[in-house]
Amino acid sequence: MSPERFEIVRSAERLAAIRPAWTDLWARSGALVFQSHAWISAWWASAPDRDRRALAIVLAWRGDTLVGILPLATVRRKGFRVLEWAAKDCSDFGDAVLADRTNAGLVRRMWQQASRAGGFDLAYLNRLLPDAAARALLTPIAGSTRLRLNHRDEANWRVRGPWPTGQAWFDAQSKKTRQNYRRGQKSMGEHGPLTFRLLGPEEPLGPVLDTLTQFKRAWLATHNLPSTAFYDEGSQALPAMVKVLAETGLLHAFVLECGGALVAVSINFVQAGTMMAFVTTYDPAFERGSPGMVLMMDYIMWSIDRGLHTVDFLCGDEGFKGRFGTESLTLASMMGGRTPQGTAAHLVDRTRHALEQRFGKSETAEAEAAA
Repeated sequence: MSPERFEIVRSAERLAAIRPAWTDLWARSGALVFQSHAWISAWWASAPDRDRRALAIVLAWRGDTLVGILPLATVRRKGFRVLEWAAKDCSDFGDAVLADRTNAGLVRRMWQQASRAGGFDLAYLNRLLPDAAARALLTPIAGSTRLRLNHRDEANWRVRGPWPTGQAWFDAQSKKTRQNYRRGQKSMGEHGPLTFRLLGPEEPLGPVLDTLTQFKRAWLATHNLPSTAFYDEGSQALPAMVKVLAETGLLHAFVLECGGALVAVSINFVQAGTMMAFVTTYDPAFERGSPGMVLMMDYIMWSIDRGLHTVDFLCGDEGFKGRFGTESLTLASMMGGRTPQGTAAHLVDRTRHALEQRFGKSETAEAEAAA
């Protein structure tokens, strides 16, 4: 077998040129849409802060065939150059793309290339599923930035079970949950006929996304939470990612309408027999009727009735996910310093966490303030 030839993609022009090879490998590998060329290209084209970011995507070629991708990028944050997953801000899981997912050695050799190329102080790779190929980087690699497990775990809740129908799943819920669902339907139904449906491929997405963004901004403001790049005024990030889902045939956009007006929206996609809930929000004016909960229960039943074996709430530990999820996975993260500044920052992060574990967050903060 011929040795690999490595390349690091740093320009939008080169990123565009490798689209056919990347897309072919992505399709053969069974990787999620978050690691597709279309997804990462859409993120790069729509990122509002490109001036503080740079591509650092590692490719492994065997002859003219692409056999491995480590989709990385750097961002300047608090004075440090941080190496992270490309499209991290809009991706729920991060990983390498491999022709052979068992080829841990190739993942490590690609990491060697990234380390030697430099351009970063600190590496932080997060949202790793238990079977992520990138976990191979936790094994020390000669001549490379040493990565260690970081304390910033995230939860991934899923709905999986033996229910033959959506109604069987509904009937298996607690009496209180069933009552809340019916009470929400009744409350919203007082304002007009309530309809749950999947948007058709011919329906324009623009107005739906505009409404979703308005709902999300209002919800964030109500709860005194900061906005994100997805929902900032004039941002094209969310439309760009949803366009990728539509063009790849994965998109499933569900809506809940009351008297013909949207009251809740869930932008989902289906891959590998799993319904994945990407972005969900609702009209705060209808909060008493719990439109988000009603819509979620509707699309869970819809998914089971269509033979999907899993509904994946993706990353995050919001309360509703734990209430409805039947299975929880832990998404790990890895961190390592490359330069003296990065190594020092990594040490500070580890020390702070150790102190918080021992003394609690408040006492640790007071001690740091006094120092």
